[in-house]
Order: sequence, then C-alpha cells, then structure tokens
Amino acid sequence: MICFLENLFFQHGYLESVCQSVILKSSLAAITALLMTLMLGKKTIEFLAKFQLKQSVRLEGPVSHLQKSGTPTMGGILILFVVAISTLLWSDLSNYLILACLVMTLAFGFIGFYDDFLKIKFKNSKGISAKLKFGSQSCLSLLAVIILSHFYKGSEFFSIHVPFLSNFTVEIGHFYLIWALLVIVGSSNALNLTDGLDGLAVSQVVIIASALCFLCYLSGDHILSYIYNVPYVATSQELCVFMSAIVGACLGFAWFNSYPAKIFMGDVGSLALGAALGFVALMIKQELLFMIMCLILVAETLSVIIQVVSFKLRKKRVFLMAPLHHHYELKGWSETKVVRVFFGVTLLAVTLCIITTIII
Repeated sequence: MICFLENLFFQHGYLESVCQSVILKSSLAAITALLMTLMLGKKTIEFLAKFQLKQSVRLEGPVSHLQKSGTPTMGGILILFVVAISTLLWSDLSNYLILACLVMTLAFGFIGFYDDFLKIKFKNSKGISAKLKFGSQSCLSLLAVIILSHFYKGSEFFSIHVPFLSNFTVEIGHFYLIWALLVIVGSSNALNLTDGLDGLAVSQVVIIASALCFLCYLSGDHILSYIYNVPYVATSQELCVFMSAIVGACLGFAWFNSYPAKIFMGDVGSLALGAALGFVALMIKQELLFMIMCLILVAETLSVIIQVVSFKLRKKRVFLMAPLHHHYELKGWSETKVVRVFFGVTLLAVTLCIITTIII
C-alpha cells in the first residue's frame, strides 16, 4: 500500500508540487470543517432548541422512534455553512467546478430548508408537496447541467463512462440531460430517504465522499487518469477540497448525530449533500461507479418504490415498512446494528469499486 501511494503521488516529478498542494489544501479543508463543526455543534443545538426547531416523528413508524420527537432538526444548516466556509478558504475560486458545486449544494439546501420549515410549522412529517420538491430539484439540476455542458469539449460531456472497461463510453446525446437529472435528483432524494436513523445518512456520506475525493484526484491528472483508466476532467482535482470539506463536516456532525442523536440534519442537509455527491460524480464522469458505491442508498430508494407499487397493484406490502432500514428495525434489529451493517456494506462496496478501478 505504501509503495502504491508513493508511486501514485510522486512518480511524476514535474507534478509533485501540484499534487502536494492539492493534498495539503484538501487536508486543511477537512480539518477546518471538522474543527468548526465540533466547536459550533453545541451552540447550534442550543439555538435550534431555543427557537423550537424540533423534529416531528410519524406515528406509524417504529415505537422506539417516538422518543426522538422534540430533538432539534435542521442541523444541515451547520454542515452547509462549514462546508461553504472551508471550501471558500482553501479552494481556487476561479475554478468553475468549485463554484458550480457550491451553488448547487446551497440551492438544494434551500429546498430542504423550506421543506423542514413547513414540517416544523405544521408539526407533521409531510413538508412540501412531492410535485413542488421534484419540480424545483429538476429545474435546478437541468439548469446546472446545461451550464456545465458548455465547459466540455465537443460531445464528450454527453457520454457515459462504463467502469472496469478500458476507455469504453456510451454516447447518448442530449438524452444525457435526462440521465444527469436522474443522477442528481435521485441521489438527493435517496440520501433523504436514508436519513431515518441516528448517524445513518451522515456515515454514508463520509464513505462515499471520501471515495469521490480520491476519484477527483485521479481524474484531474492527465497521466494518472490514463494509467488508472478514469475519464480525464481538467481542473477536477480542485473538487478534492470540496469533497474533503464535506467529509470533515460530516465527521464532526456525526459526534452529535450518532445514537442517541442530539441533533438531526433534516432535509436541508440530506437533500443538499445528496445532490452534491451526485453532481460531483457527474462532473468526473463516474455516475455508474457512483451508483455501485451508493448500494445502500439505491436499496433504500428501491424499497420505497417496490413497497408503493406492490401495495397499489396487489394491496400487499413486500417489506414490513419502507424505507429498508425501518424494515430491519421491525424485524428486531437495534438501531445501532442497522447503522453498523449498512455502514459495512457501503464500505465494502466502495472499497471494491476503488480497488477494481485501480487494478483493471
């Protein structure tokens, strides 16, 4: 492993200073985000509690969740604030990829903020209508992708890279806009569905964002991208700073969000972070690999779709309750066991993806 890292980072002497700079900035962004979140976490909890910004729990869920009612929510505001500050401090703000990520993440955060606000105001778990949520998410995603497409040469933006196959891409033309919408909106809502247990969503983000950070590093270097067979995207190494800031902020937030949670991230956090992960995967042309890494998020989403379709067509439920984490709770698993197992599954999926990408 040491030999591999040494070869990966320093085998090209003329790139050494640049690589070290990216690694240094990313490390500083992660440390800054981590320390800021730990320092501001307690004050944020007190502030949210003071203004009665508390979680409403649906009655049809597991009985153990009723005790979560009244826990401060909208903690995602802290995560987004810390990520934005850390990214602004340590990244190159002339990089359009960084600016696009920040704007997209904060815009999705605003949708989540409004959703959380309505839930708190009316003291239920419904929030904004599905039509308004998906409509606003779709419009933002399409706008961002259309703008982003002008920064890519020729038709390369409108192609899908197939992982594990040497330089194999599938060009789908302007259907790529629909594909991109599915990736960003799907990722955003998948993380939102997964955010149902203490520490579950934030632990998933830490693993996936770390993997995307590594892929951003490879794709931003012309030689490394060729050696390890990943699409080359100029200046994408700067996205390592953004991803590292997310990892640091989520690690700090996990201190307060792990069982028993003192604060929830809310939709303002889950919708924004999910969109950020999907958008970065889109930028470095690793959407398919991203979906494999998001095995748990995909399973959570599919469980909801299968449950709804089955009940409408057959009047029967496939799962005891959807999303999937509630199904295992009702089967007798403790909340912490579900989080640990799901964490392990995602860690295994991400590790296999990264190792396979490097070896093949």
